Amino acid sequence: MSPRHGNVSQKPKDLKKAGRDLYLYLKPYLIPLIIALAVGVVSAILTIFIPNLLGEMTDAIVSSVVDPLNSGPLDMAEVSRIGVIMLAFILVSALCSLTTTLIFNKMTLKMSKKLRDDLERKINLVPLSYYSKNAYGDVLSRFTNDVNLIIDSVNNSLSPIVTGVFQFLGCAVMMFITDWRMALTAILSSLLGFVFTFLIMGKSQKYFVAKQETLGNLNGYIEEIYGGHDVVRVSGADDQVKADFRSYNGAEMKANFMAQTLSGLMPILNTFIGNFAYVAVCVVGAAGVSEGWFAFGVITSFIVYVRLFTQPLSSISQGFAQMQSCLAASERVFSFLSEPEISSEEGKTARIEKVRGEVEFEHVRFAYDDEPDKIVIKDFSCHVSPGQKVAIVGPTGAGKTTLVNLLMRFYDLVGGRILIDGVDIAKMKRESVHDLFGMVLQDTWLFEGSVRENLVFNREGVSDEEIMKAARACGIESFIMSLPKGLDTVLDDNTSISAGQKQLFTIARAMIQNNPMLILDEATSNVDTRTEILIQVAMDELTSNRTSFVIAHRLSTIKNADLILVISHGDIVEQGNHEELLAKQGFYAKLYNSQFDEEVGDGSIDSIIKEKGFARNGAN
Repeated sequence: MSPRHGNVSQKPKDLKKAGRDLYLYLKPYLIPLIIALAVGVVSAILTIFIPNLLGEMTDAIVSSVVDPLNSGPLDMAEVSRIGVIMLAFILVSALCSLTTTLIFNKMTLKMSKKLRDDLERKINLVPLSYYSKNAYGDVLSRFTNDVNLIIDSVNNSLSPIVTGVFQFLGCAVMMFITDWRMALTAILSSLLGFVFTFLIMGKSQKYFVAKQETLGNLNGYIEEIYGGHDVVRVSGADDQVKADFRSYNGAEMKANFMAQTLSGLMPILNTFIGNFAYVAVCVVGAAGVSEGWFAFGVITSFIVYVRLFTQPLSSISQGFAQMQSCLAASERVFSFLSEPEISSEEGKTARIEKVRGEVEFEHVRFAYDDEPDKIVIKDFSCHVSPGQKVAIVGPTGAGKTTLVNLLMRFYDLVGGRILIDGVDIAKMKRESVHDLFGMVLQDTWLFEGSVRENLVFNREGVSDEEIMKAARACGIESFIMSLPKGLDTVLDDNTSISAGQKQLFTIARAMIQNNPMLILDEATSNVDTRTEILIQVAMDELTSNRTSFVIAHRLSTIKNADLILVISHGDIVEQGNHEELLAKQGFYAKLYNSQFDEEVGDGSIDSIIKEKGFARNGAN
């Protein structure tokens, strides 16, 4: 069952491993990272000297104002000297902060590209079985939400945490150097913030993990429902879908609310602690000045020190909150990157230069990775001559589509071999095998683009004449010509096109691809009987001298197949042509007789062919 159908996992998450994985991923960027952090530390260190300079300037001003007879006129030269030093520190600190920001931005952009490239590479290496067990929306959420969260957290949290720690420790040291009594006052009044911060961080961690998981579940459910929107409406399942959505959305909302609320308490708490510290410093400072412990400028210095001391506490707490989300997202992303991959293609150089289309299945055995003891294809052997049209029939779950997936090398065999023109496909790269086949699936796919772009997808140099020939063969020529701009008409949500026409488009696309061999998996499932007959006649011509494999539940569509393979429970139970199999009165005959007779007789077939402009020996 897909993970979107269950509750959020209650198993403890290995965040230490997620942290290690993130560190290993950051390792190639360690040098610029260290430079950026070092420059940021310099900025923090320069900042902590400013309060003392401000205190000296305050003393210089106050002494001349409070006691002008003894101290004389205001020493502007001294005030100016201190001001210039302060300005220099501020400018250099700002320049260092800017440098840190620029380095981090450049580093995280490179990291983002690498992470997405690795995910793109991984998505093509993960076995198909992974996608049968995981929602596409959840996988997409890792590519978008989780990656964005990782990059934003590294960019916005790592530097504030490191520089905040140095600023925090530096302020503590400078405060004790300035006056230990005021330092204790400032630290003790701020210490309360530490206790609450760490308590909140401990409580909020599980909600950050749950937030990412529930978001992935919600995305997966939304994509699933939008994909089957018509079925939902026809089934009258609106209320059930809304109830399920409220459940998924409620879980995400609760986790997100708790995570954001607890993390949001930290800056509010730190603001309160900072203000409380201001009051404490002023009260103790006033007593200290009256007792002659220090000059008035020390109070000014400590008012600034309190801000510099509590500010990192806020930055650090917020940074840690973001890093918690980052680690939760990292765990999801790196768990996907660590998924088992299909076998390596290195060293597989076998190719077929001139394809004849001879296919040999030799004692093929297959079981899915998650169920190695459950053999799906037990002992499959078959020889297909070049140019033959092979039909694969059998009840649901018999292994028809699995057999085609093995032929395309979407899965690896447990035992036996599959040879094309005498070459073991296990010694060929998957891309080389895929190039041999044109494939039409039951699920149609049209993208927003012109009719021409949809039909010549990934092919260059295809003439309009070739396009219209394929369209004519599939019976969609008149539909294309009726469009406002013909082949240049853009197909989008506003274009009225039926499910059957979409299927015809995908069949025409496969014809234009002109691969040496063809695979049609339930290719006529979405068309009516009249259209099916037209496709059948056209395909007879277009598949001539081309090895083709046809999977169909409608046995009427494969009457003229050269070879019919009848599969049951992973084994071939019968094989032969249509007449031979009917004469045996076996499994195939039972399947055929259990279906309804054709709605259109042979006489009607001829009239339809004549009506559409077909010839019995091919398309015009």
